[in-house]
Amino acid sequence: MIKVAQRIGMPLDVIRDALTTLPNGRAPTAADWRRLSALWKRGLDERIERLTRLRDSLTGCIGCGCLSLKVCPLRNPEDRLSEQGCGPRLLDP
Repeated sequence: MIKVAQRIGMPLDVIRDALTTLPNGRAPTAADWRRLSALWKRGLDERIERLTRLRDSLTGCIGCGCLSLKVCPLRNPEDRLSEQGCGPRLLDP
């Protein structure tokens, strides 16, 4: 199960947290697995949507060179970084 979860892109910490929700002292039931997979499905759907937006925005941004322009939908949506001053800003930790 861990290898399957990794294959669909789940980080080990997410897998670990999910496994802690399974019951102790008995084998997981089909309902337990459905609940777990529903949580993972939501996360996958969010990641797919985020990657789709990135893919669709990529063409207009390649070669720009500035990561804080108002028009950059990839690194500075809605120009939130302008409040921190000029120059490039990194959104992702």
